[in-house]
Amino acid sequence: MKKKVALLVGGWSAERQVSLEKGKSIERALRENGYDVKVIDVQKDIGRLIEELNTRPDVVYNNLHGKGGEDGTIQAVLDILELPYTHSGVLASAIGMNKPVAKRMAASVGVRAPQGMVVAKDDVIRQHVMEPPYVVKPPCEGSSVGVRIIMERDNQPPLDLENWAFGDEVLVEQYIPGRELTVAVLDGKAQAVTEIVSQTRFFDYEAKYHDTRTEYILPAQIPQDVYALALDYAERVFEVIGCCGIARCDFRYDDSQPGAEGLYFLEINTQPGFTPESIGPSQVIYNGMSYNDLCAHLVETAQCHGLEQHARKSSAAAPATLKRRA
Repeated sequence: MKKKVALLVGGWSAERQVSLEKGKSIERALRENGYDVKVIDVQKDIGRLIEELNTRPDVVYNNLHGKGGEDGTIQAVLDILELPYTHSGVLASAIGMNKPVAKRMAASVGVRAPQGMVVAKDDVIRQHVMEPPYVVKPPCEGSSVGVRIIMERDNQPPLDLENWAFGDEVLVEQYIPGRELTVAVLDGKAQAVTEIVSQTRFFDYEAKYHDTRTEYILPAQIPQDVYALALDYAERVFEVIGCCGIARCDFRYDDSQPGAEGLYFLEINTQPGFTPESIGPSQVIYNGMSYNDLCAHLVETAQCHGLEQHARKSSAAAPATLKRRA
């Protein structure tokens, strides 16, 4: 009998369109693997979502991004409904979305991050709260939405007030010059290090989803000690936050610093983009697992995080995790 999978796409965050577009690859892979797939376009209507899920799918594949989708909100609904779902549970999802909290958790296990502070929006507008260069960003958004880099002698204001819709608090943190690195972690095992070379000032929303000039170098051509530390940092963050399934850790690497001293953790994404070309899946594919098999793996190891006995059962039945290349 085919296993029934409800694939959640859309949502109501700034990343809605990305979820809708990228979800087509997951749907195709699941159907090719023989699953009975029901695609649900999630709106800001939890009652309607519950009605859609009343068919009691065997697994929910969560392909939502941003607020409402990867911050613990949908995860809590699925736990209440006692439905197994892919990716991380309520607590890990909420922590992963909250950048200041995630950084404090990372620091507790010895992972270096840029110095930063959460301040009132009005204070950021009034004056420099940190000596430039620094970065301003929403404390709880994904895909670099709302991020702005303030350099010395910049004439631009610290915030794009016309388009700022992220609340009254702003995360301001030290700007780390250098290179953009990212590491996918599958079931607790770091997969590889990819360097992202964007033609914009940094790897912003435009560079992520629209700029065809963005390059992804896999494996990253960086010193071996930096490469190894990035893998180690990613595994530490994944574990301390309590992630499940697949996640992705982003780093900056200041290569003007000696050894691996220039490596800094920026954030963890507990619901990374998921086409075969996306950074997370591409690292798993690099290590020998096909995209279709990866999608199936996430379905077969899905958990209802609100049920301890279900989690134990899923863990015991889970297939062996793919290891990374040496």
